[in-house]
Amino acid sequence: MMVKKSLSLLALLFFGAASVQAKQKDPVDYVNTLQGTNSKHELTHGNTYPTTSLPFGMHTWTPQTGKNGDGWKYQYFKKTIRGFQQAHQCSSWTNDYCVYSFMPVTGKLTVNEDERATGFSHENEIAKPHYYKVKLDNGIVTEMAPTERGAHLRFRFPKGGPSYLVLDGYTGLSQVKVWPAERKITGYVSNNRTNKDNLIKSYFEIRFDRPFKSYGTWENRHNTIRANEQQGEGEGIGAYLQFSEGETVQAKVASSYISPEQAAVTLAAELGRSKNLEETKAAAAAIWNKHLGRILVEGGTEEEKATFYSCFFRASLFSRQFYEYDKEGKPYYFSPYDKKVHAGYMFTDTGFWDTFRAQFPLNTILYPTMHGRYMQALLDAQEQCGWLPSWSFPGEEGSMIGNHAISLLADAWVKGIRSFNPEKALKAYLHEATNKGPWGPANGRHGWKEYYALGYVPYPDYREATAKTLEYAYDDFCGYQLARQTGNTFYQTIFSRQMYNYKNVYDPGTGFMRGRKANGEWVENFDPVEWGGPFTEGNAWHWEWSVFHDVQGLINLMGGNKAFNAKLDSVFTVPNTVKVGTYGGMIHEMTEMVMADMGQYAHGNQPIQHMIYLYNYTGEPWKAQFHVRNAMNKLYNATENGYPGDEDQGQTSSWYVLSALGFYSVCPGTDQYVLGSPVFQKATITLENGKKFVIDAKNNSKDNVYIQSASLNGKPFNRNWLSYAEITNGGTLHLEMGPSPEMTRGVAEESKPFSLSKEQQSNFAK
Repeated sequence: MMVKKSLSLLALLFFGAASVQAKQKDPVDYVNTLQGTNSKHELTHGNTYPTTSLPFGMHTWTPQTGKNGDGWKYQYFKKTIRGFQQAHQCSSWTNDYCVYSFMPVTGKLTVNEDERATGFSHENEIAKPHYYKVKLDNGIVTEMAPTERGAHLRFRFPKGGPSYLVLDGYTGLSQVKVWPAERKITGYVSNNRTNKDNLIKSYFEIRFDRPFKSYGTWENRHNTIRANEQQGEGEGIGAYLQFSEGETVQAKVASSYISPEQAAVTLAAELGRSKNLEETKAAAAAIWNKHLGRILVEGGTEEEKATFYSCFFRASLFSRQFYEYDKEGKPYYFSPYDKKVHAGYMFTDTGFWDTFRAQFPLNTILYPTMHGRYMQALLDAQEQCGWLPSWSFPGEEGSMIGNHAISLLADAWVKGIRSFNPEKALKAYLHEATNKGPWGPANGRHGWKEYYALGYVPYPDYREATAKTLEYAYDDFCGYQLARQTGNTFYQTIFSRQMYNYKNVYDPGTGFMRGRKANGEWVENFDPVEWGGPFTEGNAWHWEWSVFHDVQGLINLMGGNKAFNAKLDSVFTVPNTVKVGTYGGMIHEMTEMVMADMGQYAHGNQPIQHMIYLYNYTGEPWKAQFHVRNAMNKLYNATENGYPGDEDQGQTSSWYVLSALGFYSVCPGTDQYVLGSPVFQKATITLENGKKFVIDAKNNSKDNVYIQSASLNGKPFNRNWLSYAEITNGGTLHLEMGPSPEMTRGVAEESKPFSLSKEQQSNFAK
């Protein structure tokens, strides 16, 4: 009897342990790719779509609820799906390129995108990075699993009617060729709503595991069907296939910008060994778990973990790979800049105005090798088109403002990522800063002559002139920093002349940055809550703080720490009033600020996202700790309403990832990350070099948001910032957290982060 009891006890222990193990989630299980998809033109909760992809994958796949060419390709509140498409879109505002889609149809062959659209319910939908599945209301089940340059799809058709698969050529030129004997379709698509003079082709190869019962081509302008036709080329040309009734059909897909032959090479390399979708799905899950597992968070709620890993996923999509591997496994790419094929690496689909702030500084910590390749790719792109990229999609759009490629380059160099020639980088930036390019306000410089002659960009001579002045001054600091770090006194002297130009648009009479005329006068009728005019997607309350490189200089302008802190406090306490200004009506960023109900704090857009951390420069770091935790708790979640505005190519997600770890990159171009307040009791970052950096926040909770004391690797730590080397060398940052501010920690002068004025004063004193 004793033996039986012992065996029973062992069995209970074994099954109990197995049950606990079974309940333990992998990082990918926390991710909801529907986060932020409940968006529309008037109000965005992220402006995202449910992306099925591998990290930084060249192509992604998504269900499509919107019409062909609609930037809102998937909106959570829509009731029908009309396709499953290859996608690259950064934002609804930029739309997409090189798109085509599949739509399974049962019963009558229906090609028209409106008529084939089929109802679905979110209860019948699974949306994960490595796997998307939906059961449509007509009984068809569609599944997708990704590779870097392709996807594995499966369509389960119900019995009781014919089974068709429609391939839609989308909005531009396309070609299809049906190969019945080989059970495949080949062709290309070439569509790009913006940058139409830079059209490229995406060649595809699609292989099926079931024979075609019938086939044909069609075109989506008049929805004309040509039965039994094997090939076609022109506007909106597509194909259809018929399979046996009730068939389950798998399709392996790969695409190439280089050639049809390369598409076949990629298909064999990425999907050749997968016998079924389950294998592709499992491989993709393993890749994502390894990737997301680079940051292991412990403690916190399940909801906080879901928010963290959903944001980490979204931060891991951009910039997108734009290179491929040849038969020997060597990287090469078709350049969207000079239309030639080159050896090496290229990246695309990001706007630096958004992503220089957090997305790239996160990459420098986690993926320094990839980041180094990216820096060389920036200079390769410059050689191929004559300009540094600012908004690549996949060629140069020139959207938004500033010349922030230099921020990336300087930031990489300062942090020891030195994969490029700094002389070439500085020469390229000087060209950028002293010319105006052909592609938009951020391609070269609007108002560069006046900026040098007057020390600012005049308004109304140039739109968004004050915002441009502020960002040009920061960029010139980055040029100065790279020159100084590399001992290049020629460029150091040039850029040092402009990096204080932010002072020229500060009006001490009102205490705000303002629009300034060419004659030196301030623009009349100033109201700090009025949007637009001399500002970009914001007002004077938002742009007041855009002096990333010299916060101490801004403090001095505003009358010292006390006055500066009072102004920071006021951001959250003044009414959330909006004057639409030159926009003429409420744009979504205005609506989102009002909805957040945090005064004039407009976290849904980039200009003010760093502002919370500025309390670390003024002797009141506990206020940064409070406000950053409040913003994360109030403005982010893992649902379809999960963001406080546009997600913007990983930037808003990266803000959350870094902030949840407990620090943020206020000034890229320096090696410092400024402290906030971490979300989790413990976070372990596994670095590319194999070392680990641990943030251990004892007693952390939703109430205990304040740092009481800190130590780094066992030694007292009173600074309000960490260096890049301190993170990447590995170690432990131990924080004691509590419910009340600790007002003696982090207040000393030496505790404050980098400011240009502070550093130069220190050097002068020496």
